[in-house]
Amino acid sequence: MGNRLQGRVALVTGGGRGIGRGVALLLAEEGAAVVVNDAGVNVDGTGHDEGPAMQVVSEIVAAGGRAVANTDSVADFEGARRMVQTALEHFGRLDILCHVAGILRDRMVFNMTPEEWDAVLAVHLKGAFNTVRHAVEPMMAQRWGRILLFSSGSGLGNSGQANYSAAKEGMVGFARALARELGPYGINVNAIYPGGATRMTASVPPQARERRAAAGIVGGGQLAGRAEVPPAAAPAVSEAEGGPRDPLNNAPTVVFLCTEAAANISGQVIGTSGWQASRYSPRHVIRSISRPRRWTVAELMQVVPGAITAGIPNPAPAQPPQPQPQPQPAGS
Repeated sequence: MGNRLQGRVALVTGGGRGIGRGVALLLAEEGAAVVVNDAGVNVDGTGHDEGPAMQVVSEIVAAGGRAVANTDSVADFEGARRMVQTALEHFGRLDILCHVAGILRDRMVFNMTPEEWDAVLAVHLKGAFNTVRHAVEPMMAQRWGRILLFSSGSGLGNSGQANYSAAKEGMVGFARALARELGPYGINVNAIYPGGATRMTASVPPQARERRAAAGIVGGGQLAGRAEVPPAAAPAVSEAEGGPRDPLNNAPTVVFLCTEAAANISGQVIGTSGWQASRYSPRHVIRSISRPRRWTVAELMQVVPGAITAGIPNPAPAQPPQPQPQPQPAGS
């Protein structure tokens, strides 16, 4: 057991499995008391199981730490209030919020239903608001806090994940706004780009990658600007414990951001995947043109291709129409 977070209390949503479990365990190892929230749902958000949260609590307690389970849904505003209340009732305060909980409802946008869109945004983006809204009250009163919103490199754009990408990039903007609002109260807010071999990554069917590669679709997320690679052509990556795809790799950087040593880090996007820690650049102008009057469309047609958009890839170039099978005559 360490003591870098001795006396602190953390709430980890999605703490029963994968990346969230690793974060909860290491927070406890460093001395924090932990509320392990996990509704125990399937990858698509259906179902309910108290087992995952209880199992992590048992692991923490067996190692000499302090923890309690909560199985409310982050998509429910009152459920988020109960999570925070659980921390206050059992441990008397709340210092750290790690919003890791997430689901997938992958679908190309032309096949996506409103329910599939709403369900993903409800857990990721609305869930971030729900938990933050209740967590900031005790943090502001004590003038200290750490909020880590687990976004994703998929927020840079992933084919077949319009709902997930929108929710995850929305969390980045939310984190940057919160950093400005809450900084005067001693509360740091950062967005995390995690990674690893989890139930969510395993749920993406290989056929989807193959179809994107065949269509020449350029990858999003950490593959931004590069063509998708079919699984058969991708290099083998160890997913065993301790390997580069181990979900536990995310926890050390996350826990560091919760310590006093990270007091000046706020409003950032931090990558924690694999064996490296990364800081992503903020949005900024890459190229610009100007003149002392309004542009005309004709002038822009002449200037923009060479001055603004030269060399940028089309993430999904138009494909020629595919021949459709012709109906066969009856009896043929």
